[in-house]
Amino acid sequence: MRYRRWVTRIGASVLLLGAAGCSFTQEPAVGPQSEDMSMDQFAQTDFNRTVTIGIRDNLDSLYILLDKLYRRNPREWRKSGAASQEAAVQRVRQLIETRRPPTDLHGLRDIQILAVSLDPAYTRDRVAAFIYGLADTLIAAHNDKTRIYVSDVLSGQRIYNAARNVEAAAWLLSTRRDAAGQPLLYANEISPQVTNLSFEREFGEIIGRLDLIANLLGENSRRVGINYAQGLLFFNFLPVR
Repeated sequence: MRYRRWVTRIGASVLLLGAAGCSFTQEPAVGPQSEDMSMDQFAQTDFNRTVTIGIRDNLDSLYILLDKLYRRNPREWRKSGAASQEAAVQRVRQLIETRRPPTDLHGLRDIQILAVSLDPAYTRDRVAAFIYGLADTLIAAHNDKTRIYVSDVLSGQRIYNAARNVEAAAWLLSTRRDAAGQPLLYANEISPQVTNLSFEREFGEIIGRLDLIANLLGENSRRVGINYAQGLLFFNFLPVR
């Protein structure tokens, strides 16, 4: 009898999960990403590696959002003159990695580009401007670097501010409308047929990583003094044989 009850419960759980799958779009989970050993890692502390991985993962999240926004708003990538949606994604990635803003936004940076991308009067590729503005904001907050080394001194306040900028951008993305009352960009979708909150989830992950790094920077500075004091308090002679 116990075995039957257990099988029944398992079956009910499977049915519930199946029903949930009809209502929610979900992507396959991705495990931790490792990085091959490189010479420059010898110039990085454990904390430097943590921040570097955080930057990498945040940029990867932006590339996911880039692809999703182009899929939901195909008119935007067509404005760029790209041959396909995939080509448009690669173009924006290259702009981000070389720190070259879209041609029509030359001379602007980070939050300036972000503000233009959310202006209803802007008529060029809004997705490219939005994602580039976010990426440039994140990189600028990390002293214009994507890899952090021992010699780098980061500001926790600047990274905290970047997290708040991402929050504001996510909110504006979901609320800004054009003159006809339509969203500037289609993102999250809630309807009787489907509930797609993957955009919100990706933004949340970026904000969470930034807030963690900002908090760790404050803790890292505090621990320098504590570790020095502990070294004096628990001083041990080193072995000579």
